[in-house]
Amino acid sequence: MAELGLLAESAGASVVGTLLQERPRKDAATLIGRGKVGEVAARAEATGADLVVFDHELSPAQQRNLEERLSRKTLDRTQLILDIFARRATTREGRLQVELAQLEYLLPRLTGKGISLSRLGGGIGTRGPGETKLETDRRRIRQRIQTMKQEIERVRRHRGTRREARRRSEYPVVALVGYTNAGKSTLFSALTRAAAAVSDQLFVTLDPLVRRASLGPGLDVLLVDTVGFIQKLPHGLVAAFRATLEEVVEADLLLHVLAASAIDLTERGTAVERVLEEIGAVEKPPRLVVLNKCDRLGREQAVRLREGRPGDVLVSALTGQGLEDLRSVLRRQLSLAPKPVRLRFRTVDRQGIAGVYTAGRVVAHEVLGEETRIDVELPERLLERYREHLI
Repeated sequence: MAELGLLAESAGASVVGTLLQERPRKDAATLIGRGKVGEVAARAEATGADLVVFDHELSPAQQRNLEERLSRKTLDRTQLILDIFARRATTREGRLQVELAQLEYLLPRLTGKGISLSRLGGGIGTRGPGETKLETDRRRIRQRIQTMKQEIERVRRHRGTRREARRRSEYPVVALVGYTNAGKSTLFSALTRAAAAVSDQLFVTLDPLVRRASLGPGLDVLLVDTVGFIQKLPHGLVAAFRATLEEVVEADLLLHVLAASAIDLTERGTAVERVLEEIGAVEKPPRLVVLNKCDRLGREQAVRLREGRPGDVLVSALTGQGLEDLRSVLRRQLSLAPKPVRLRFRTVDRQGIAGVYTAGRVVAHEVLGEETRIDVELPERLLERYREHLI
């Protein structure tokens, strides 16, 4: 419920009250039952609330009934997340993916008395890049959905081409994944020394950002910052963002970033793993858990965390604590430990020689007539590529 409050605030609302209910089964008409509806209405009237948000997904009939009985706009968790995504999407790709998710969510809600496209306007739960196109009927919406899927498929193929180009480069790809607001963008900025949007609000990063990060002299990787995950992330959003999330599946290594100070650390980790399973990233690629925000821990808390999770790396992206340890682990995981070797090339092979300078740290370069010898420190993962040139 605290997380739902953060979502509402991220969408621009002010939370004025919270109600909890335990019941053996959902009410088919209103989800919460007639008596609870009356209680919600009284609380909303007393606090001046003009919006009611439910943590559970509402059926079209439930939402219609609740709006009629509460006389207030009513949203569920999915609509709230869609609204935040609509605010955050800045690139064409992000807008395409958000619009697809909005259309697929709205389609079954366009039938029955009281559900009409006139609901779409300003305010929480109604904004987004695709709303103005929802003007006619379900047939046109289905056509639009089909068009969106075709455009996203083109985006997916374009991303695949770029990933293939990166795969042919010298640099391994490391993708940051994790619960929203775990500090992924702060860690991304600390490792790449590049500016990335950072905020305490949820879902600040929607569009993947790729930058080069140095793990030492001549030891570079490509770091990818991705959208944050959350508990009960709508299935439609995962499906819509599949083109973006393929960056995760195709990476050489995942950095699963968790906020070390979160009281529900295990549950957040499980929520992320569930989404990774949904996009097919369970077995591949390998992952390393990074416990960020360790500057918020007391000494005893940090010790207990290290003892309880010996394979994880504790860092503070904000203060820089533990970042060198993380770079060291990354070098080892990606087989980037430099190995001193001597290579032999034909002097006319300028492309091959230039590649060595890009791939490692050259210590000595000697030209002996038609033969050139180079002493270089190469990442272990590249030794096989230069096997024929080894002396």
